[in-house]
Amino acid sequence: MNLFVAGLPYDLDDAELEEIFEKFGKILSAKVSIDRETGKSRGFGFVEMANESEAKEAIENLNGISLGKKPMVVKAAEDRPKSSGGYKRPGFDSNRRRY
Repeated sequence: MNLFVAGLPYDLDDAELEEIFEKFGKILSAKVSIDRETGKSRGFGFVEMANESEAKEAIENLNGISLGKKPMVVKAAEDRPKSSGGYKRPGFDSNRRRY
């Protein structure tokens, strides 16, 4: 089960995020989101846990606790909408034939 985690301290790294969640079960991955331009944490991340019941336990126990100044938000991650792969101009139909 994939979890979304917000309200993370900006100095928290992937290993520390994994350490917080591994108390509840097996972690498949833990990734803090990093800003491409600054190289600094964006204050949120994702944790993938192997077992759904362990993930739900982590949500129940960690949602709302404070690691820093802000309370953490821990919830099931929503599926990302399928991207079309690029920017589309409004009113432009790329499938329209041109002669």
